[in-house]
Amino acid sequence: MGVLNKKIVVLPGDGIGPEVCNEAVKVLEAVAERFGHRFLFEKHLMGACAIDATGNPLPDETVDACLEADAIMLGAIGDPKYDNNPAAKVRPEQGLLRLRKSLGLYANIRPVTAYDVLLDHSPLKNTRIAGADMLIFRELTGGIYFGEKGRTSESAYDNCTYSKEEIVRIAHLAFQAAGMRRQKLTLVDKANVLETSRLWREVVQDMAQDYPEVAVDYLFVDNAAMQLILNPRSFDVILTENMFGDILSDEASVIAGSLGLLPSASVGNHVSLFEPIHGSYPQAKGKGIANPIAAILSAAMMLEHFNLQEEADLVKEAVHNALEKQVLTPELNPTSPYSTEQVGSFIAYYVLEGALVVPHKSNIEVGLSTII
Repeated sequence: MGVLNKKIVVLPGDGIGPEVCNEAVKVLEAVAERFGHRFLFEKHLMGACAIDATGNPLPDETVDACLEADAIMLGAIGDPKYDNNPAAKVRPEQGLLRLRKSLGLYANIRPVTAYDVLLDHSPLKNTRIAGADMLIFRELTGGIYFGEKGRTSESAYDNCTYSKEEIVRIAHLAFQAAGMRRQKLTLVDKANVLETSRLWREVVQDMAQDYPEVAVDYLFVDNAAMQLILNPRSFDVILTENMFGDILSDEASVIAGSLGLLPSASVGNHVSLFEPIHGSYPQAKGKGIANPIAAILSAAMMLEHFNLQEEADLVKEAVHNALEKQVLTPELNPTSPYSTEQVGSFIAYYVLEGALVVPHKSNIEVGLSTII
């Protein structure tokens, strides 16, 4: 593919979000320099930082900018002063839900891979997780998170509603992905109890006839949660509704050994959004210890979205190189001398120039910047 010009809106958000976003942008700039593309980055407010500045977790200006962009990079949102206050009327997460609705981001896609060099970081046995490689499709704009809510002095309710259209559009994406992978799709539901789950199962069973090459199986969510731990290699593509997907995809992070390794893409009717699945981790804010790899791999998913497969593959190769050379933040290597910025620079340099010799630890205090 030829040279591309793309406008990318960056929503750094809260906590470690700005730090990991900086490294993802650094890697994208390296890609642009090596391949001759032009990426224009434009930062906007969202989350607790937006509430503090404007009183609104998602200012209209941010929505407008996102709608005009070619892609969006999100860091993380959330702050303890809102998380720990059940009476708070305005919360950072409200901005994320509104952004999903405003952009029509109906499908969240989360790859989960067990990296050979990091198997020991998982609490699960190596023999159980080695070779695990799955793709989770989570419906993102329906279900209990978006249903009618209410409270009385003695009770509360959250309604879960789905339409056929909401199920069909994400199921098509999941079937297509399965057809390009190992041709297996697992629908996770609770059809023995929930009417919405019975609708999901009926729709997917009907659609399966249009994808005869894809083997489809069905698991209740409680069994699926167990099988993710007992036999993660049995999964290829998982398709599920909003809340189940939220829970299962976070559970699946133990397979990779860290939330800091898992990227995601949210796609829909307009522009697509790319973000690491980890939270804002406010305890690490400003300390230079945040793991930027999930954000960088999210940038690789963005490149794939732009049909820049060679560029995306190079970013993934650069990440694998960092993993192999153990150029990692303390989250993955407690004795590591490398900071968030140094890990990002190491990966970006590989994208630009190829393999880089790891500097001697006695010289690490001067940083990778001295040799990059």
